[in-house]
Order: sequence, then structure tokens, then C-alpha cells
Amino acid sequence: MSTEISALILTAASVGFIHTVLGPDHYLPFVMISWARKWSGIKTACITFLCGIGHILSSVVLGLIGVAFGIMVKKLVIIESFRGNIAAWLFIAFGLVYFVWGLRQAYKNKPHTHSHIHIDEDLHTHKHSHHDQHSHIHLDKSEINITPWVLFAIFVFGPCEPLIPIVMYPAAKSNWAGLMIVTAVFGLTTISTMMVLVLAARGGISLVKLNPLQKFSHAIAGATILLCGLAIVFLGL
Repeated sequence: MSTEISALILTAASVGFIHTVLGPDHYLPFVMISWARKWSGIKTACITFLCGIGHILSSVVLGLIGVAFGIMVKKLVIIESFRGNIAAWLFIAFGLVYFVWGLRQAYKNKPHTHSHIHIDEDLHTHKHSHHDQHSHIHLDKSEINITPWVLFAIFVFGPCEPLIPIVMYPAAKSNWAGLMIVTAVFGLTTISTMMVLVLAARGGISLVKLNPLQKFSHAIAGATILLCGLAIVFLGL
């Protein structure tokens, strides 16, 4: 292995790690939705992994096309920037819709009063909320199942901006084997960092008493995703 490829491998690992840590959109949506929907650790890890794969592969395919056909890096960066804008606005749209839906769920589950007449004809009332008892019954299965696919679609649109200009093109100047190795290191580092951050944050949230906020968990998750999208658009994160 040449010295240049060795240096690129180290660069790929470093950039993949820093790129992921500094991009809250890589982990916060999974953490908050996992908390709101009470996903298991295994389900959370699997969804994070698959979204990470889609996130990496979309840029890898574009980069390989660029390398194979000699497309200028500048043009590919423009395409990646355009894809990034699409992903950011998808985050904003999804977060806003999920936030509104979450508020609606919280309103539906607010404490209310029922009156009952028993056999002895005595009338009495009791106050309760459906949130802790059977709120899950009111969730449509399509609403539950579509969330991971929405996240996956957004992450496929979302580019790994550093991958093509910093890693793939320099590696391609050496050889295809080197390119594959460097790309694999970048991808594994990015996905591993995503999963560690998501599972660590999810474990931290589970240790905090958030029962008073559970009623608004979906709204909070939606607001977090919305803020991630806004941060990408206006802060360049």
C-alpha cells in the first residue's frame, strides 16, 4: 500500500468522523423518533444503519460515475450541493408535518371526563387520559411503518459532501483498489459514528425521567427534525 493511499485512509477516517459529529442531522432525528415511538435498541440501530448505507451509497455512485467518465469535481460538487438542498427542505417538510401531527396527538390524548351510569343507576364521572392506556391503538399502521422509509429517502438525497472532492478523486488518481479501500473506510467510519452517537444518546434519554413530556414526544421529535433542516439551510451544518 502506497504512502499516498495510507494518508488518504487516515484522512477518510478523520473526515468521516468529524463530518458526522458536526452534523446533528446524522443522529438527532433517529434519537428523537426512537424515543417518541419507543423503538427498541435493535430497531433503532438497524434503521440508523440502513439510512447510513443509503446516505453513503448515493454519493459513492455519483462519485464513481464522475471518476469513470472524467466529470469535473466542480460539477459533481454542484450536484451534491443541489441534493443537499433537497434533503434539507425534505427534513423541514417532514419535521413540520410530524410536529403538527404530534401536537394533534397530544391534544387528542389530553385528560377528559367520562360519565357512567351503572346498574344501580348511580351516575359518576372519572377523569383520565388515553395517552398511557391505549393511545397506540389510535395510531394507524401506515403512520408507524412509513417513518423509517421517509428517513431513508431523505438520507439517500442527503449527500456526503466531503466524500467526492476530498477522498474519492485523490484516491482515483492512484488506483481503483485504493479508491475502494478509502471509500469503504469513509463509509464505515461515518455509519459507525452515527450508530454510536444514536445509541449513546438514546440510552442517555432513557435514564432521564421524561414522563411529563411523553405526551408531547412526537411534537418534540418533529420540532427537532425541523430545526435540523433549518440548521442545514441557514447555518450550513
